[in-house]
Amino acid sequence: MAQTKFDKQLEEAADSLVRGIARVLAGRDLDGVKRTDATFWRAGTRILPKVEGRVPRRSYQAGWRRLSFRLALGAGVAESGYLAGRDPNATVENAQELWDSREQALVMLEGGGIGAACVLTAGGAAYMPLTRERRELMREWVQPLHDAIHRPLGLAEQTDPRRYLHVPKNFSDDDAEIRIDLPRHLGFSRDVVADLITQKLALQGVTFDWHPEGRKPYVRVKKTRKPPAKALFMDPKTRELVAKAKESAPIIGIGAGGQIVSVDLDAQSPHILVNASTGGGKSVTLRCIACQMLHHGSRVIVLDTKRISHPWAHGIDGVTYCRDVADIHDQLIALGQEGRRRTHIADDLGIDADPKAIGPRLLILLEEVNATMKMLARYWEKIRESGEAKVSPAVDALNEILYMGRQLRMHVLLVAQSATARALGGPEVREQFSTRILARYSVNAWRMLAPEVHPAPKSTKHHGRAQVVSGGSARETQILFFTEAEAREWATTGKTATDSPAPVPVQLHKPSADTPSSTGELPPASEPPTDEDRSADARNPATASGELATDATAPPATPVPAVVDDDQAVGLREAAEHHLPGITLAALRFARANDSTFPAPAGKRGAELLYRVGDLEKWARNRPRAATGTTDLD
Repeated sequence: MAQTKFDKQLEEAADSLVRGIARVLAGRDLDGVKRTDATFWRAGTRILPKVEGRVPRRSYQAGWRRLSFRLALGAGVAESGYLAGRDPNATVENAQELWDSREQALVMLEGGGIGAACVLTAGGAAYMPLTRERRELMREWVQPLHDAIHRPLGLAEQTDPRRYLHVPKNFSDDDAEIRIDLPRHLGFSRDVVADLITQKLALQGVTFDWHPEGRKPYVRVKKTRKPPAKALFMDPKTRELVAKAKESAPIIGIGAGGQIVSVDLDAQSPHILVNASTGGGKSVTLRCIACQMLHHGSRVIVLDTKRISHPWAHGIDGVTYCRDVADIHDQLIALGQEGRRRTHIADDLGIDADPKAIGPRLLILLEEVNATMKMLARYWEKIRESGEAKVSPAVDALNEILYMGRQLRMHVLLVAQSATARALGGPEVREQFSTRILARYSVNAWRMLAPEVHPAPKSTKHHGRAQVVSGGSARETQILFFTEAEAREWATTGKTATDSPAPVPVQLHKPSADTPSSTGELPPASEPPTDEDRSADARNPATASGELATDATAPPATPVPAVVDDDQAVGLREAAEHHLPGITLAALRFARANDSTFPAPAGKRGAELLYRVGDLEKWARNRPRAATGTTDLD
């Protein structure tokens, strides 16, 4: 039987009624259009694609909220209808009575209307100023920010910005916090979004804390509290903090909120990399750390091809200062020997031994690694013979120290203007520096040395300001500033290097003249090194010799018999005339009286003191003077 038109209309009406009831109970829009990503239990945060026109605020509400409102409204209407239907006569009588006394009713309505109008006027007058700041915030900042980032985030333009942009009225204050809800697909560029946020909100010095996990990803934007403008050691409070610092954790500087920034060389990072351009405070940073270590009895070896980076350390007990590339080469080989010696001692002592029994802590300051590595390569190319390894044994010794420095209490503070993998000897070498101090850095330098911290904080030219990167986070730090006089005074007080407890003597093999002693120093050589000896030692790391640390309190060297040729023991006059061109006799006598690094006499001839030519030549190469290059290569 054919279906009539009435039957079709009846079916359509029934279907529409069923659909309407389902939409009411589901808390959806009655027209059936889904405009936001709201569900029955969760409020919406964004508009769905291809939705046009203005989206009402109720479309963002969760379905259960809309259902509750509809049920409450329906219950109110039903209750009114029920009361009216229960006593229709009373309703008619009330209407008749109201009509009879309509004048009084009009007077009452007039008074009530005036009262209601007054209430509405007062409420509106109070509402406008109370919400003025919020409305200005929406108009001046939130809505423009939404217009800028909705497309990079992949959100519809009709999305209500109040649903995902949580910007407080005081967002420019130091302790303010901005939260932005992110789409779950995360298909956007963090750099682009972060840059748009800082530009549209006129923010400076902020950090972005990204939380992409879970079903509600978000990013938190906070202004970073700046470190102090200066951090001076002369400040009594700062001096007290330095005095209380652990021996293995020297203070690097002061961070935001007056927080101390330090790195524990035993527990956190055995080596530290300092990367900065010219004038970035590299030597100041090393001076800050080195003088604190000397104060606690550590020994410091300065490898400085610039020759003048640390004049404050010249002549201090426990400091060995190498300025010439040949001596830096020999010193690195000797340090590699010391590392292997300490490895054998640690193996014999066992796991329960006191780490200090291995020997005093050694701090190696390697200045300007970019230039130093090139000079070491050139020096080795000059002295090596055919068939020998192309890589300098000094570079190999440095790599050994970097790989095993923590357990052996040997730490490297490396300075570079550009710490590329090529300059350091490979990317695996650079990874040994888990703490990195960056100042006046470029974007490429940050991506190379601290890619785990993203986005990169803006570099600043503020004197003494640096970023200390450790454990996947960067802390803006004002480096602690020691003047040269303060650094020397602090390094020469407290526990000196000679007071460090000697390691437990363990006889590993028969000691020889070129084997380091148990105190970490190499004994005097039976013969002073010549150029041929130096070349032979450089080619064979196992027989290289070098001094690990100077010690002014050590007894004078035992006089040795005079030898002939260039290694003979000579007086100062003969040395000035025949062996040390460019240095006058007066300068030698002045240095003997005032320079604590001047070599000890090797013997006596009547009343005249004799010195070994090799010792005098080594002193001449490493004496403080202008940075004009190296004696061997020039």
